[in-house]
Amino acid sequence: MDELGRSDGLAELLEEFSRAQFRAKDPSPKADRIERRCLELFGKDYCYSVIQNANGELCSHYPRQIVFMEYESTEEDKNMYESTVQVSKLQDLVNRSKMARCRGRFACPVILYKGKHICRSATLAGWGELYGRTGYNYIFSGGSDDAWAESEVAEDDVAARNGDSQLFDKVRGHDIKLLRYLSIRYICDLMVENKKVKFGLNVTSSEKVDKAQRYADFTLLSVPYPGCEFFKEYKDRDYSAEGLVFNWKQDYVDAPLNIPTTLSRHLNIDWREYQRWDLVKQTQNYLKLLIHIINGDDNSGLLVHCISGWDRTPLFISLLRLSLWADGMIHSSLEPAEILYLTVAYDWFLFGHMLVDRLSKGEEIFFFCFNFLKHITSDEFSSVGRKVRRKSSQPRDAAVSLEDFCMLKRRDRGSATSLSSDFSVITEDSPGAFGSLNTDAAVDFVTSGAQSQAVWKRTHISSPQTVAWSRTPSSAEERLFQPAVSVEAKSSSSSSSNHSELFLRAGSSPLEVPQRRLPAQTERAARLESVRSIFLSAYSSTIGLKSVSASPSGAIGGLLEQFARGVGLRGPSNIV
Repeated sequence: MDELGRSDGLAELLEEFSRAQFRAKDPSPKADRIERRCLELFGKDYCYSVIQNANGELCSHYPRQIVFMEYESTEEDKNMYESTVQVSKLQDLVNRSKMARCRGRFACPVILYKGKHICRSATLAGWGELYGRTGYNYIFSGGSDDAWAESEVAEDDVAARNGDSQLFDKVRGHDIKLLRYLSIRYICDLMVENKKVKFGLNVTSSEKVDKAQRYADFTLLSVPYPGCEFFKEYKDRDYSAEGLVFNWKQDYVDAPLNIPTTLSRHLNIDWREYQRWDLVKQTQNYLKLLIHIINGDDNSGLLVHCISGWDRTPLFISLLRLSLWADGMIHSSLEPAEILYLTVAYDWFLFGHMLVDRLSKGEEIFFFCFNFLKHITSDEFSSVGRKVRRKSSQPRDAAVSLEDFCMLKRRDRGSATSLSSDFSVITEDSPGAFGSLNTDAAVDFVTSGAQSQAVWKRTHISSPQTVAWSRTPSSAEERLFQPAVSVEAKSSSSSSSNHSELFLRAGSSPLEVPQRRLPAQTERAARLESVRSIFLSAYSSTIGLKSVSASPSGAIGGLLEQFARGVGLRGPSNIV
């Protein structure tokens, strides 16, 4: 599929996403196409089975076809191996365990990393929700969770006094069986509460406050993270997360940070300061923790959840997916536009994120996720054991030599061949920032008004050579919708007639060395920045800059002016 086709697909996805929340029992034709495309993208790198949820019988806001990845496999390998999963047994486990968690959002595997499952879910259901679903509302809603999704019935100690704790033993026992089947050991709870309270009533519970200690065999992490409401402040600050600190002194916030020392001591993070971190630092440090967990245990998986599992949970699942992909560790054959499509469609849309509602309230956690990629480009967020480092004899701002780069295993350095036309390399014959540019090399970074998009073209030259990536060194170097200045050598295929005003051109003679040297950009950084650039372009042309008729909940109507200011079309911008 060409670049235009991929962009059109993403635009259609975002338009459908901003129209209505996905419901498995009532999918639109566009939602069907989106789900089929996700299956195609998973199939490029994995052999998988499907957990059927065609009419939302398992969960009405989960995909109709839930992907269970079994092992990595190329297209050529797929006929060599057979599935080892007993789908009927897995389906039965899921069907039994769904009662244990809020809104029926059971522990669902979504990422396969080194044979381990990274899963997502909602928190544990409370007494009232359990009884609500086994009673009148659940029966007459045809098995759907919609009828009780917004119900708020208190969990009460009377359940235990009446012997009804047996119900908790049963349903949470099924939940634990599913977690063990998935080899989950670590449970990361993002709630800022021990139990969700509304109108003075306990609406949900969580593993960390389970009175019977049913989850004692798991490693529980309480890592409180602000809910979607907090991201209205992010939008109101013109999309700037720097300096934005959550108010931890609010009455409902009662979940402390609690991380086992065995997991926290190697990260060089002062966890005692977590309440002073701004949104950038907090998100960075939590992501480092999750990456450390999945790298530190060769056999055990991870479950991430918040309350309902459709705001904070997809935020960190998406950051994990994109970070691991940028390292070449998962989805190795997918190009930037493809991994972006998969992440938006599967992690957010098909798992029921309420984008329409969130936009109407200005709670832009979805946008924050992909704009945040600029903050995790460095190797400190890499899952690769051996990093690509510069030679000590080179200047600090020099690039990485290809000789060193090629010595790394393919898994350790990612897949250069998976970088499609979305990527391009500036190749140099000397270690200087822009010494003598080989005349066969070319790079374009094209931004064109609201349709801004990075387009890098792969190039080939003879060795010896080094690899670098172009970046504009001004203080607004990443500002969206600003014409980018890049460096280009002569090329017979140059499209100078269309974009000559955007480029500084070089002939066979060396370019003048700029006053400020440009730092080399790793493949990881280039990949993540390409994904972010594609997202910003698609978002601006569909959701951010287009007036959309308000839905009954008032979605999107007031977004236009604020987003335009945020991305730089109205005065100063903090978005980049």
